[in-house]
Amino acid sequence: MKAGVIGLGDMGSGLAKNLITNGFKTSGFDLSEPRMLDFKAMGGFTCNGPAEVGKNADAVFVMVMNGDQAKSVIFGESGIASTMSSGGIIILTATIKPSEAQQIGAALKGSGLYFLDSPVSGGFPGAQSGTLTMMAAATDELMAAAKPVMEAVSETIHHVGTTPGEGQIMKACLQSIIGSIFTATFEAAALAAKAGVSGQALYDVVSNSGASCGITKTALENIIDRQFEGTGSGIGTMHKDLTISLNMAEEMGVPLFTAATAMQIFHQGKTKYPHGDNWICTQIMEDIVGAKLRR
Repeated sequence: MKAGVIGLGDMGSGLAKNLITNGFKTSGFDLSEPRMLDFKAMGGFTCNGPAEVGKNADAVFVMVMNGDQAKSVIFGESGIASTMSSGGIIILTATIKPSEAQQIGAALKGSGLYFLDSPVSGGFPGAQSGTLTMMAAATDELMAAAKPVMEAVSETIHHVGTTPGEGQIMKACLQSIIGSIFTATFEAAALAAKAGVSGQALYDVVSNSGASCGITKTALENIIDRQFEGTGSGIGTMHKDLTISLNMAEEMGVPLFTAATAMQIFHQGKTKYPHGDNWICTQIMEDIVGAKLRR
């Protein structure tokens, strides 16, 4: 089984690395030349575009930023669907609107290609270590066919539905929780800083309490070490994901009070620090209280 990856950034490069490590001949494409060079250095086969990836792969992971990009790399003039052989599997690991995943699935009907809607969770560390959690929506038969490549990049695969969009719905629910946990952690960090609490002490207590989880520990560790850029968790991604969660909630008439507040914090963080990572939102509150949390 030959694999492909479209989008070789923080997440896609991890998918590619683990596919190669697990013995899959892996083709890839990214608009960034440095990323393409890194991909080639790890043993990947660089392609001139999505069409060439599709031509050389039985299963292609699409790890782009948004729905428009996903549609472009799949259906564009030089898209995956234009060259991929019948029976090929397109695995959408990007987080997009559920309605966009539904549109992609509908457009692929009758093409001879299979579409598996499976956004992921675990961030940069999970992608690079091959321990991502996948939220997959597909038939049992398609899940079985894609299992080898999915297991190469994921530690936990949840079968959450059978039709396109159901994976994205699950991801939207999850991100409303994760975004809220993030911002509660940022607020606690600012509160501790103003009160004169040691960053290490706060980290130690939180890490050994009911509030301990990968989200709080990673956030606090980066905050107290003042690592606000280059950690592989760009603020733009969470901002986009929360937008999807809130849009879905609005369409369904569901109030998301906490996630809406989290969105405002991320919105301010992205506006002031567009190139920062998630934890940079802490600096918004630190600026207000006039104190910084350090280890």
